[in-house]
Amino acid sequence: MDPTDLALLAELEKGIPAVEEPFAAIGQRIGLSGAEVLERVQRLRDDGVIRKIRARINQRLVGITANALVAWRVPAGGEERAIAYFSSSPGISHCYHRRPVPGRWEYTLYTVHHGRSRAGVLAAVAEAARGAGCPDYLVLFSTEEFKRVPNVRIGENRGDLP
Repeated sequence: MDPTDLALLAELEKGIPAVEEPFAAIGQRIGLSGAEVLERVQRLRDDGVIRKIRARINQRLVGITANALVAWRVPAGGEERAIAYFSSSPGISHCYHRRPVPGRWEYTLYTVHHGRSRAGVLAAVAEAARGAGCPDYLVLFSTEEFKRVPNVRIGENRGDLP
């Protein structure tokens, strides 16, 4: 990556403008043509720097108000099956693995679920429990959202962690 790549990533973080030629508009701000922007974006994607380009929606404004973190206690020998199921499930936005705290907190997998109602999320979690073979879980619904941006933002800190 070079300084132009960093400038491009900072512009992409701001969002893609809703204009007829958005990549040309981005390029104009950093001294590139639209074609050069697309070439760099493709290279950064091929290199794994850019994983996805997607819309970011305010989910609460579109009616997705039931959000839950689910902690899973996976049966012995069932972790591979559970991870495969959770990771491929379209209703699960995140899947994390954490070490347990023996004797205090035995949950090792965590998933994040979103829905229009608590009942809908609970039904989806029950279905995930059956599909993953994990009957022991704890559902923690969120009550308020405090932050929804990545920790590393090129435009704010050039990718350096504090």
